[in-house]
Amino acid sequence: MRGEESCPTAGSLDLRRVAALGVHGSVSPVAVGEPVHYIASSPQARCLSDQQALLWRGPDIAGASGGPSSGTGFSSGIAVPLLAHGMAMGLVTFTRTASSGPFEDEDAWLAEELARRTALCLDNARRFTRERAMVRALRRSLLPWNLPEQNAVEAAHCYMPARSGTSGDWYDVIPLSGARVALVVGEQCGRGPHSTAAMGRLRTTVGNFSALDMPPGDILGYLDDLVRGLDRESAGRAAQAGGEADGGTDAGADDGVTGTTCVYAVYDPASQRCTIASAGHPAPALVRPDGAVEFLEVPAGEPLGRGGPVFETAEVDLPEGSTIVLYTKGLIGEHAPPGQGGDRERLRRALTGAGRTAEQTCSALLDALPSGRMPGEFTVLAARTRALPRHCVAEWEVPPDPAAVGRIRDEVARRLAEWNLEELTFSAELIFSELVTNAIRYGSEPLGARLLLDRSLICEVSDAGETAPRPRRAADTDEGGRGLYLVAQLAERWGTRYTRRGKIIWAELPLGDGGCEPGAVPRPG
Repeated sequence: MRGEESCPTAGSLDLRRVAALGVHGSVSPVAVGEPVHYIASSPQARCLSDQQALLWRGPDIAGASGGPSSGTGFSSGIAVPLLAHGMAMGLVTFTRTASSGPFEDEDAWLAEELARRTALCLDNARRFTRERAMVRALRRSLLPWNLPEQNAVEAAHCYMPARSGTSGDWYDVIPLSGARVALVVGEQCGRGPHSTAAMGRLRTTVGNFSALDMPPGDILGYLDDLVRGLDRESAGRAAQAGGEADGGTDAGADDGVTGTTCVYAVYDPASQRCTIASAGHPAPALVRPDGAVEFLEVPAGEPLGRGGPVFETAEVDLPEGSTIVLYTKGLIGEHAPPGQGGDRERLRRALTGAGRTAEQTCSALLDALPSGRMPGEFTVLAARTRALPRHCVAEWEVPPDPAAVGRIRDEVARRLAEWNLEELTFSAELIFSELVTNAIRYGSEPLGARLLLDRSLICEVSDAGETAPRPRRAADTDEGGRGLYLVAQLAERWGTRYTRRGKIIWAELPLGDGGCEPGAVPRPG
Protein backbone atom coordinates (compact mmCIF):
# COMPACT_ATOMS: atom_id res chain seq x y z
CA MET A 1 0.00 0.00 0.00
CA ARG A 2 3.06 2.28 0.20
CA GLY A 3 3.97 1.72 -3.44
CA GLU A 4 6.30 -1.26 -3.08
CA GLU A 5 6.07 -4.31 -5.32
CA SER A 6 4.09 -7.25 -3.92
CA CYS A 7 3.62 -10.70 -5.35
CA PRO A 8 1.71 -13.28 -3.26
CA THR A 9 2.42 -16.85 -4.39
CA ALA A 10 0.58 -20.13 -4.08
CA GLY A 11 1.37 -22.50 -1.24
CA SER A 12 1.86 -21.30 2.28
CA LEU A 13 0.57 -17.73 2.13
CA ASP A 14 1.04 -14.80 4.48
CA LEU A 15 -1.05 -11.70 3.85
CA ARG A 16 -2.34 -8.77 5.87
CA ARG A 17 -5.99 -7.86 6.22
CA VAL A 18 -6.63 -4.32 4.96
CA ALA A 19 -10.47 -4.22 5.08
CA ALA A 20 -13.37 -6.15 6.58
CA LEU A 21 -17.13 -5.52 6.53
CA GLY A 22 -20.16 -7.60 7.37
CA VAL A 23 -23.90 -7.02 7.84
CA HIS A 24 -23.89 -9.03 11.06
CA GLY A 25 -20.82 -7.54 12.69
CA SER A 26 -17.29 -8.78 12.26
CA VAL A 27 -16.72 -11.45 9.64
CA SER A 28 -13.34 -12.49 11.00
CA PRO A 29 -11.55 -12.59 14.34
CA VAL A 30 -8.54 -10.93 12.63
CA ALA A 31 -8.65 -7.15 12.86
CA VAL A 32 -7.74 -4.83 10.03
CA GLY A 33 -3.99 -4.43 9.84
CA GLU A 34 -3.24 -7.86 11.34
CA PRO A 35 -1.57 -10.71 9.40
CA VAL A 36 -3.64 -13.58 7.98
CA HIS A 37 -2.15 -16.98 7.12
CA TYR A 38 -3.70 -19.24 4.46
CA ILE A 39 -2.46 -22.79 3.99
CA ALA A 40 -1.98 -24.27 0.54
CA SER A 41 -5.26 -26.27 0.58
CA SER A 42 -7.42 -23.25 1.38
CA PRO A 43 -9.71 -21.76 -1.31
CA GLN A 44 -7.82 -18.47 -0.98
CA ALA A 45 -4.47 -20.06 -1.83
CA ARG A 46 -6.04 -22.03 -4.69
CA CYS A 47 -7.67 -18.93 -6.21
CA LEU A 48 -4.30 -17.16 -6.21
CA SER A 49 -2.63 -20.19 -7.75
CA ASP A 50 -5.23 -20.44 -10.53
CA GLN A 51 -5.63 -16.63 -10.79
CA GLN A 52 -9.40 -16.88 -11.04
CA ALA A 53 -12.41 -16.72 -8.75
CA LEU A 54 -13.20 -19.85 -6.72
CA LEU A 55 -16.75 -20.53 -5.47
CA TRP A 56 -17.54 -23.14 -2.84
CA ARG A 57 -20.66 -24.21 -1.00
CA GLY A 58 -20.79 -25.75 2.43
CA PRO A 59 -21.03 -24.88 6.10
CA ASP A 60 -17.29 -24.35 6.60
CA ILE A 61 -14.29 -22.66 4.99
CA ALA A 62 -11.27 -24.80 5.68
CA GLY A 63 -7.60 -24.07 6.15
CA ALA A 64 -7.60 -20.38 7.07
CA SER A 65 -5.89 -19.25 10.25
CA GLY A 66 -7.66 -16.04 11.10
CA GLY A 67 -10.33 -16.60 8.45
CA PRO A 68 -13.95 -17.74 8.86
CA SER A 69 -14.11 -21.09 10.65
CA SER A 70 -16.65 -23.71 11.65
CA GLY A 71 -19.58 -22.53 13.67
CA THR A 72 -19.90 -19.22 11.93
CA GLY A 73 -22.95 -20.23 9.94
CA PHE A 74 -21.56 -19.42 6.49
CA SER A 75 -23.17 -21.45 3.71
CA SER A 76 -20.96 -20.46 0.76
CA GLY A 77 -18.10 -18.23 -0.24
CA ILE A 78 -16.14 -16.77 -3.14
CA ALA A 79 -12.39 -16.14 -3.10
CA VAL A 80 -11.26 -13.69 -5.81
CA PRO A 81 -7.67 -12.68 -6.59
CA LEU A 82 -6.80 -8.99 -7.05
CA LEU A 83 -5.06 -9.12 -10.41
CA ALA A 84 -3.48 -6.23 -12.32
CA HIS A 85 -1.14 -6.63 -15.29
CA GLY A 86 -0.84 -10.35 -14.57
CA MET A 87 0.31 -9.82 -10.99
CA ALA A 88 -1.67 -10.80 -7.89
CA MET A 89 -1.64 -8.11 -5.21
CA GLY A 90 -3.95 -9.90 -2.79
CA LEU A 91 -7.43 -11.35 -2.66
CA VAL A 92 -10.99 -10.72 -1.53
CA THR A 93 -13.22 -13.25 0.22
CA PHE A 94 -17.05 -12.95 0.05
CA THR A 95 -19.19 -15.14 2.33
CA ARG A 96 -22.91 -15.68 2.85
CA THR A 97 -24.85 -17.05 5.80
CA ALA A 98 -27.34 -19.86 5.42
CA SER A 99 -30.30 -17.45 5.64
CA SER A 100 -29.08 -15.61 2.54
CA GLY A 101 -28.77 -18.66 0.32
CA PRO A 102 -25.64 -19.88 -1.45
CA PHE A 103 -23.68 -17.96 -4.07
CA GLU A 104 -24.39 -18.75 -7.72
CA ASP A 105 -22.12 -18.69 -10.77
CA GLU A 106 -23.38 -15.23 -11.71
CA ASP A 107 -22.26 -14.00 -8.28
CA ALA A 108 -18.77 -15.36 -8.91
CA TRP A 109 -18.62 -13.52 -12.25
CA LEU A 110 -19.73 -10.26 -10.59
CA ALA A 111 -17.23 -10.68 -7.74
CA GLU A 112 -14.43 -11.29 -10.25
CA GLU A 113 -15.36 -8.17 -12.22
CA LEU A 114 -15.48 -6.02 -9.06
CA ALA A 115 -12.10 -7.39 -7.96
CA ARG A 116 -10.56 -6.74 -11.38
CA ARG A 117 -11.60 -3.08 -11.37
CA THR A 118 -10.55 -2.65 -7.75
CA ALA A 119 -7.15 -4.18 -8.49
CA LEU A 120 -6.56 -1.78 -11.36
CA CYS A 121 -7.40 1.17 -9.11
CA LEU A 122 -5.08 -0.12 -6.41
CA ASP A 123 -2.31 -0.77 -8.91
CA ASN A 124 -2.61 2.76 -10.33
CA ALA A 125 -2.46 4.19 -6.82
CA ARG A 126 0.52 2.00 -5.99
CA ARG A 127 2.35 3.04 -9.16
CA PHE A 128 1.58 6.71 -8.52
CA THR A 129 2.83 6.39 -4.94
CA ARG A 130 6.00 4.68 -6.10
CA GLU A 131 6.58 7.28 -8.83
CA ARG A 132 6.05 10.11 -6.36
CA ALA A 133 8.51 8.54 -3.92
CA MET A 134 11.04 8.12 -6.74
CA VAL A 135 10.62 11.73 -7.87
CA ARG A 136 11.03 13.00 -4.31
CA ALA A 137 14.15 10.86 -3.85
CA LEU A 138 15.51 12.15 -7.17
CA ARG A 139 14.72 15.72 -6.14
CA ARG A 140 16.53 15.30 -2.81
CA SER A 141 19.57 13.87 -4.59
CA LEU A 142 19.71 16.82 -7.00
CA LEU A 143 19.57 19.50 -4.30
CA PRO A 144 22.45 20.44 -1.98
CA TRP A 145 22.66 18.19 1.06
CA ASN A 146 24.35 20.91 3.09
CA LEU A 147 24.82 24.59 2.42
CA PRO A 148 28.48 25.35 1.72
CA GLU A 149 30.65 27.09 4.27
CA GLN A 150 31.27 30.77 3.58
CA ASN A 151 31.48 33.99 5.57
CA ALA A 152 29.34 36.34 3.47
CA VAL A 153 25.91 35.29 4.77
CA GLU A 154 24.26 33.07 7.34
CA ALA A 155 21.86 31.01 5.21
CA ALA A 156 18.94 28.66 5.91
CA HIS A 157 16.24 27.11 3.76
CA CYS A 158 12.89 25.38 4.11
CA TYR A 159 10.69 23.41 1.73
CA MET A 160 6.99 22.58 1.87
CA PRO A 161 5.93 19.76 -0.50
CA ALA A 162 2.64 19.79 -2.37
CA ARG A 163 -0.22 17.48 -1.44
CA SER A 164 0.14 15.67 -4.76
CA GLY A 165 2.99 15.58 -7.24
CA THR A 166 6.38 17.20 -6.94
CA SER A 167 7.52 20.18 -8.97
CA GLY A 168 11.06 21.33 -9.67
CA ASP A 169 11.76 24.02 -7.06
CA TRP A 170 15.47 24.40 -6.40
CA TYR A 171 17.81 26.62 -4.41
CA ASP A 172 21.53 27.10 -4.05
CA VAL A 173 24.17 29.01 -2.13
CA ILE A 174 27.34 29.31 -4.23
CA PRO A 175 30.60 30.79 -2.89
CA LEU A 176 32.21 33.09 -5.46
CA SER A 177 35.55 34.80 -5.85
CA GLY A 178 36.30 37.89 -3.81
CA ALA A 179 34.52 36.49 -0.69
CA ARG A 180 31.17 36.98 -2.46
CA VAL A 181 28.25 34.55 -2.53
CA ALA A 182 25.47 33.79 -5.02
CA LEU A 183 21.92 33.06 -3.80
CA VAL A 184 19.65 31.24 -6.24
CA VAL A 185 16.02 30.11 -6.13
CA GLY A 186 14.17 28.72 -9.12
CA GLU A 187 10.79 27.17 -9.83
CA GLN A 188 10.57 24.60 -12.58
CA CYS A 189 7.13 24.49 -14.18
CA GLY A 190 5.54 21.08 -14.64
CA ARG A 191 5.60 18.07 -12.36
CA GLY A 192 6.97 14.58 -12.42
CA PRO A 193 10.33 12.95 -13.18
CA HIS A 194 11.02 14.93 -16.37
CA SER A 195 10.48 18.19 -14.52
CA THR A 196 12.75 17.10 -11.69
CA ALA A 197 15.48 15.99 -14.12
CA ALA A 198 15.26 19.35 -15.92
CA MET A 199 15.58 21.08 -12.55
CA GLY A 200 18.81 19.19 -11.94
CA ARG A 201 20.19 20.30 -15.30
CA LEU A 202 19.27 23.91 -14.63
CA ARG A 203 20.86 23.87 -11.17
CA THR A 204 24.04 22.32 -12.57
CA THR A 205 24.16 24.94 -15.32
CA VAL A 206 23.78 27.77 -12.80
CA GLY A 207 26.66 26.37 -10.77
CA ASN A 208 28.89 26.07 -13.85
CA PHE A 209 28.20 29.61 -15.04
CA SER A 210 28.67 30.92 -11.51
CA ALA A 211 32.14 29.40 -11.45
CA LEU A 212 32.93 31.57 -14.49
CA ASP A 213 32.02 34.72 -12.50
CA MET A 214 29.35 35.77 -14.97
CA PRO A 215 27.02 38.64 -14.05
CA PRO A 216 23.51 37.64 -12.90
CA GLY A 217 21.81 38.92 -16.06
CA ASP A 218 24.17 36.95 -18.31
CA ILE A 219 23.60 33.76 -16.33
CA LEU A 220 19.83 34.08 -16.76
CA GLY A 221 20.35 34.68 -20.48
CA TYR A 222 22.24 31.41 -20.83
CA LEU A 223 19.58 29.63 -18.78
CA ASP A 224 16.95 30.99 -21.16
CA ASP A 225 18.81 29.37 -24.07
CA LEU A 226 19.08 26.09 -22.16
CA VAL A 227 15.35 25.99 -21.37
CA ARG A 228 14.48 26.51 -25.02
CA GLY A 229 16.77 23.64 -25.89
CA LEU A 230 15.14 21.42 -23.26
CA ASP A 231 11.72 22.21 -24.68
CA ARG A 232 12.87 21.21 -28.15
CA GLU A 233 14.09 17.91 -26.71
CA SER A 234 10.74 17.41 -24.97
CA ALA A 235 8.84 18.12 -28.18
CA GLY A 236 10.96 15.59 -30.06
CA ARG A 237 10.46 12.98 -27.34
CA ALA A 238 6.70 13.50 -27.36
CA ALA A 239 6.57 13.22 -31.15
CA GLN A 240 8.60 10.01 -31.07
CA ALA A 241 6.32 8.51 -28.46
CA GLY A 242 3.25 9.40 -30.49
CA GLY A 243 1.95 11.67 -27.73
CA GLU A 244 1.08 8.68 -25.54
CA ALA A 245 1.77 8.78 -21.81
CA ASP A 246 3.99 6.14 -20.26
CA GLY A 247 2.73 4.11 -17.33
CA GLY A 248 -0.67 5.76 -17.16
CA THR A 249 0.66 9.26 -16.44
CA ASP A 250 0.25 12.45 -18.39
CA ALA A 251 3.59 12.91 -20.11
CA GLY A 252 2.63 16.32 -21.38
CA ALA A 253 2.37 17.61 -17.82
CA ASP A 254 5.94 16.55 -17.15
CA ASP A 255 7.80 17.63 -20.25
CA GLY A 256 7.29 21.38 -20.67
CA VAL A 257 9.92 23.60 -19.04
CA THR A 258 9.19 26.94 -20.72
CA GLY A 259 7.88 29.28 -18.07
CA THR A 260 10.45 28.31 -15.44
CA THR A 261 11.27 31.25 -13.18
CA CYS A 262 14.52 32.04 -11.38
CA VAL A 263 16.05 34.78 -9.25
CA TYR A 264 19.84 35.10 -8.98
CA ALA A 265 21.48 37.42 -6.44
CA VAL A 266 25.16 38.09 -5.73
CA TYR A 267 26.13 39.63 -2.37
CA ASP A 268 29.54 41.22 -1.79
CA PRO A 269 30.41 41.48 1.95
CA ALA A 270 33.24 43.95 1.21
CA SER A 271 30.93 46.57 -0.35
CA GLN A 272 27.74 45.25 1.34
CA ARG A 273 26.00 45.49 -2.02
CA CYS A 274 23.72 42.93 -3.64
CA THR A 275 23.15 42.59 -7.41
CA ILE A 276 19.91 40.81 -8.39
CA ALA A 277 18.41 39.61 -11.67
CA SER A 278 15.04 37.90 -12.06
CA ALA A 279 13.39 35.84 -14.77
CA GLY A 280 9.67 36.21 -13.99
CA HIS A 281 10.23 35.34 -10.32
CA PRO A 282 8.49 36.90 -7.29
CA ALA A 283 10.33 39.90 -5.88
CA PRO A 284 12.68 39.06 -2.98
CA ALA A 285 11.77 40.32 0.47
CA LEU A 286 14.29 42.29 2.50
CA VAL A 287 14.24 42.48 6.28
CA ARG A 288 16.24 45.49 7.45
CA PRO A 289 18.31 45.28 10.66
CA ASP A 290 15.57 47.21 12.50
CA GLY A 291 12.97 44.59 11.51
CA ALA A 292 11.23 46.58 8.75
CA VAL A 293 10.24 44.59 5.67
CA GLU A 294 10.18 45.69 2.04
CA PHE A 295 9.88 43.92 -1.29
CA LEU A 296 12.74 44.79 -3.59
CA GLU A 297 11.97 46.40 -6.92
CA VAL A 298 13.75 44.04 -9.30
CA PRO A 299 13.02 44.05 -13.07
CA ALA A 300 11.10 40.78 -13.35
CA GLY A 301 11.96 39.94 -16.95
CA GLU A 302 10.32 37.11 -18.87
CA PRO A 303 10.23 33.55 -17.54
CA LEU A 304 12.94 31.32 -18.94
CA GLY A 305 12.43 29.84 -22.39
CA ARG A 306 10.42 32.69 -23.90
CA GLY A 307 13.33 34.51 -25.49
CA GLY A 308 12.58 37.96 -24.13
CA PRO A 309 14.89 40.98 -23.93
CA VAL A 310 18.17 41.06 -22.03
CA PHE A 311 17.67 40.47 -18.31
CA GLU A 312 18.20 43.65 -16.32
CA THR A 313 19.80 43.79 -12.89
CA ALA A 314 19.14 45.85 -9.78
CA GLU A 315 21.61 46.80 -7.07
CA VAL A 316 20.72 47.36 -3.44
CA ASP A 317 22.84 48.15 -0.40
CA LEU A 318 22.38 45.66 2.43
CA PRO A 319 23.59 46.82 5.84
CA GLU A 320 25.12 44.12 7.99
CA GLY A 321 22.37 42.12 9.71
CA SER A 322 19.87 42.49 6.86
CA THR A 323 18.05 39.33 5.74
CA ILE A 324 17.18 38.77 2.10
CA VAL A 325 14.44 36.17 1.52
CA LEU A 326 14.08 34.40 -1.83
CA TYR A 327 11.02 32.18 -2.33
CA THR A 328 8.83 30.53 -4.94
CA LYS A 329 5.31 31.72 -5.71
CA GLY A 330 3.66 28.90 -3.78
CA LEU A 331 4.40 30.85 -0.60
CA ILE A 332 2.24 33.82 -1.65
CA GLY A 333 -0.35 31.95 -3.73
CA GLU A 334 -0.08 30.53 -7.20
CA HIS A 335 -1.92 33.43 -8.86
CA ALA A 336 -1.09 36.39 -6.62
CA PRO A 337 -0.54 39.53 -8.74
CA PRO A 338 2.96 40.99 -8.46
CA GLY A 339 3.19 43.63 -5.75
CA GLN A 340 -0.12 42.93 -4.04
CA GLY A 341 -2.30 40.26 -2.50
CA GLY A 342 -3.31 39.21 1.00
CA ASP A 343 -0.77 36.39 1.08
CA ARG A 344 1.99 38.90 0.44
CA GLU A 345 0.85 40.99 3.40
CA ARG A 346 0.82 37.81 5.49
CA LEU A 347 4.40 37.26 4.36
CA ARG A 348 5.31 40.81 5.38
CA ARG A 349 3.81 40.33 8.85
CA ALA A 350 5.60 37.02 9.32
CA LEU A 351 8.97 38.51 8.39
CA THR A 352 8.67 41.67 10.45
CA GLY A 353 10.98 41.53 13.44
CA ALA A 354 14.57 42.42 14.31
CA GLY A 355 17.44 40.21 15.43
CA ARG A 356 16.29 36.93 13.87
CA THR A 357 18.73 34.40 12.53
CA ALA A 358 18.15 32.93 9.08
CA GLU A 359 16.82 29.74 10.68
CA GLN A 360 14.39 31.71 12.83
CA THR A 361 13.19 33.58 9.73
CA CYS A 362 12.31 30.29 8.02
CA SER A 363 10.54 29.06 11.15
CA ALA A 364 8.50 32.28 11.34
CA LEU A 365 7.32 31.76 7.77
CA LEU A 366 6.25 28.19 8.49
CA ASP A 367 4.47 29.22 11.69
CA ALA A 368 2.52 31.88 9.77
CA LEU A 369 1.01 29.43 7.27
CA PRO A 370 -2.80 29.62 7.34
CA SER A 371 -4.45 26.70 9.11
CA GLY A 372 -6.82 24.63 7.00
CA ARG A 373 -5.63 26.18 3.73
CA MET A 374 -2.11 25.23 2.88
CA PRO A 375 -0.47 27.11 0.02
CA GLY A 376 1.07 25.24 -2.87
CA GLU A 377 4.52 23.72 -2.83
CA PHE A 378 7.15 26.32 -2.03
CA THR A 379 10.84 26.78 -1.28
CA VAL A 380 12.39 29.54 0.84
CA LEU A 381 16.03 30.60 1.06
CA ALA A 382 16.86 33.16 3.78
CA ALA A 383 20.29 34.79 4.00
CA ARG A 384 21.35 37.12 6.82
CA THR A 385 24.20 39.30 5.62
CA ARG A 386 27.59 39.76 7.19
CA ALA A 387 30.15 42.45 6.40
CA LEU A 388 33.83 41.85 5.79
CA PRO A 389 35.64 43.84 8.55
CA ARG A 390 37.47 46.88 7.27
CA HIS A 391 40.74 45.74 8.82
CA CYS A 392 40.51 42.64 6.60
CA VAL A 393 40.58 44.71 3.40
CA ALA A 394 43.63 46.48 1.98
CA GLU A 395 43.34 48.52 -1.25
CA TRP A 396 45.94 50.43 -3.25
CA GLU A 397 45.88 52.54 -6.38
CA VAL A 398 48.51 51.43 -8.89
CA PRO A 399 50.13 54.03 -11.14
CA PRO A 400 51.06 52.85 -14.65
CA ASP A 401 54.72 52.77 -13.72
CA PRO A 402 56.82 49.57 -13.45
CA ALA A 403 58.39 51.00 -10.30
CA ALA A 404 55.00 50.65 -8.57
CA VAL A 405 55.42 46.86 -8.50
CA GLY A 406 58.04 47.05 -5.75
CA ARG A 407 55.89 49.40 -3.66
CA ILE A 408 52.91 47.04 -3.90
CA ARG A 409 55.11 44.13 -2.79
CA ASP A 410 56.22 46.12 0.26
CA GLU A 411 52.62 47.04 1.14
CA VAL A 412 51.53 43.41 0.85
CA ALA A 413 54.36 42.22 3.11
CA ARG A 414 53.53 44.87 5.70
CA ARG A 415 49.82 43.98 5.75
CA LEU A 416 50.51 40.23 6.04
CA ALA A 417 52.79 40.93 9.00
CA GLU A 418 49.91 42.79 10.67
CA TRP A 419 47.69 39.75 10.07
CA ASN A 420 50.37 37.36 11.39
CA LEU A 421 50.50 35.61 8.01
CA GLU A 422 54.21 36.02 7.25
CA GLU A 423 54.36 32.45 5.90
CA LEU A 424 52.30 33.59 2.89
CA THR A 425 54.44 36.63 2.12
CA PHE A 426 56.61 35.04 -0.57
CA SER A 427 53.66 33.60 -2.51
CA ALA A 428 51.53 36.73 -2.19
CA GLU A 429 54.40 39.02 -3.26
CA LEU A 430 55.10 36.90 -6.32
CA ILE A 431 51.42 36.79 -7.31
CA PHE A 432 51.04 40.56 -7.02
CA SER A 433 54.30 41.11 -8.90
CA GLU A 434 53.08 39.09 -11.88
CA LEU A 435 49.51 40.41 -11.92
CA VAL A 436 50.47 44.07 -11.44
CA THR A 437 53.15 43.81 -14.10
CA ASN A 438 50.65 42.33 -16.57
CA ALA A 439 48.12 45.05 -15.74
CA ILE A 440 50.69 47.81 -16.34
CA ARG A 441 51.86 46.27 -19.62
CA TYR A 442 48.59 45.14 -21.16
CA GLY A 443 45.76 46.69 -19.15
CA SER A 444 44.06 50.07 -19.21
CA GLU A 445 43.86 52.73 -16.54
CA PRO A 446 42.78 53.02 -13.78
CA LEU A 447 44.70 50.19 -12.13
CA GLY A 448 44.16 48.90 -8.60
CA ALA A 449 45.19 46.16 -6.20
CA ARG A 450 43.30 44.67 -3.28
CA LEU A 451 44.06 42.13 -0.55
CA LEU A 452 41.18 40.42 1.28
CA LEU A 453 41.37 38.20 4.35
CA ASP A 454 38.47 35.78 4.49
CA ARG A 455 38.50 31.97 4.55
CA SER A 456 41.47 32.35 2.24
CA LEU A 457 43.87 35.14 1.35
CA ILE A 458 42.49 36.77 -1.79
CA CYS A 459 44.80 38.73 -4.09
CA GLU A 460 43.10 40.95 -6.69
CA VAL A 461 44.40 43.27 -9.42
CA SER A 462 41.96 45.32 -11.47
CA ASP A 463 42.16 47.41 -14.64
CA ALA A 464 39.76 48.94 -17.16
CA GLY A 465 40.61 46.53 -19.98
CA GLU A 466 38.28 43.78 -21.14
CA THR A 467 40.80 41.30 -22.51
CA ALA A 468 41.26 38.36 -20.18
CA PRO A 469 44.77 36.96 -19.80
CA ARG A 470 45.39 33.30 -20.41
CA PRO A 471 48.32 31.16 -19.33
CA ARG A 472 50.58 29.71 -21.98
CA ARG A 473 53.52 27.37 -21.90
CA ALA A 474 56.67 29.33 -22.64
CA ALA A 475 59.44 27.80 -24.71
CA ASP A 476 62.82 27.14 -23.12
CA THR A 477 64.35 30.10 -24.94
CA ASP A 478 61.55 32.58 -24.09
CA GLU A 479 62.41 35.32 -21.62
CA GLY A 480 58.80 35.80 -20.48
CA GLY A 481 55.39 34.15 -20.63
CA ARG A 482 55.60 32.30 -17.31
CA GLY A 483 53.80 34.78 -15.04
CA LEU A 484 50.31 33.29 -15.06
CA TYR A 485 51.78 29.80 -14.98
CA LEU A 486 53.51 30.71 -11.70
CA VAL A 487 50.30 32.25 -10.35
CA ALA A 488 48.38 29.06 -11.17
CA GLN A 489 51.02 26.95 -9.42
CA LEU A 490 51.09 29.08 -6.26
CA ALA A 491 47.36 29.78 -5.88
CA GLU A 492 44.71 27.34 -4.78
CA ARG A 493 42.55 28.75 -7.58
CA TRP A 494 42.53 31.85 -9.75
CA GLY A 495 40.42 33.44 -12.44
CA THR A 496 38.98 36.52 -14.08
CA ARG A 497 35.72 38.32 -13.42
CA TYR A 498 34.36 41.28 -15.31
CA THR A 499 32.95 44.45 -13.83
CA ARG A 500 31.23 47.46 -15.33
CA ARG A 501 34.58 49.22 -15.41
CA GLY A 502 36.77 46.43 -16.70
CA LYS A 503 38.02 43.22 -15.11
CA ILE A 504 39.62 41.79 -11.98
CA ILE A 505 42.28 39.06 -11.96
CA TRP A 506 42.13 37.21 -8.65
CA ALA A 507 44.02 34.44 -6.92
CA GLU A 508 43.40 32.67 -3.61
CA LEU A 509 45.99 31.36 -1.18
CA PRO A 510 44.82 28.85 1.48
CA LEU A 511 45.21 29.87 5.12
CA GLY A 512 45.21 26.32 6.45
CA ASP A 513 42.93 24.79 9.11
CA GLY A 514 39.83 25.73 7.08
CA GLY A 515 40.54 29.47 7.01
CA CYS A 516 38.92 32.04 9.28
CA GLU A 517 35.44 31.68 10.73
CA PRO A 518 33.11 34.70 10.86
CA GLY A 519 34.21 37.04 13.63
CA ALA A 520 37.49 35.17 14.12
CA VAL A 521 39.67 36.84 11.49
CA PRO A 522 43.04 38.06 12.76
CA ARG A 523 43.12 41.68 13.82
CA PRO A 524 46.02 44.02 13.16
CA GLY A 525 48.64 43.36 15.75
